[in-house]
Amino acid sequence: MASNKFALLGCAALLVLSSGCPGTATGGVSLRPDGSPGPEECPADARKAMNYLRMFVGEAAWVQLDANQTRTHPITLYDGNIESVLEENLGLIEAPARLYGRVWTGGPQVVIRYYSAQPLKGGEQVPICAVARLGMGQLRKRPDSKPGTAILDSPRAGVYIVDEFR
Repeated sequence: MASNKFALLGCAALLVLSSGCPGTATGGVSLRPDGSPGPEECPADARKAMNYLRMFVGEAAWVQLDANQTRTHPITLYDGNIESVLEENLGLIEAPARLYGRVWTGGPQVVIRYYSAQPLKGGEQVPICAVARLGMGQLRKRPDSKPGTAILDSPRAGVYIVDEFR
């Protein structure tokens, strides 16, 4: 337990010293012709923070996609910012932390990229790079989704740590 607090304290110090701010990475993402986001690098401060928190590429946990629609079937996501609820520990970030990111609904499948995590036991937001995934096309929008929205049958997905957004 003491090592978890030490790691979170180290990340808080890293955030104070870093020039970047979680969430600023969401601006200026190029879009593909289908409306889904193009490639994006994971900022160096996020890679460093994830290393301290033992959040390595491929590590995963379950999340409730929208903190405002937990356990709702179906859910509607909108283009723009999102707050998700971590259901399992992810590295040293303990559930039920919050994950903050951005949703794109322009393509045939919803794309959710996470740029920061907020531990609920205090401390600053921690920069991360993670994506929401669900196998067998389950993040595919339902046909009755209107432009700028995505209706999904599942309110949950896996969140996976990445070293870049593809």
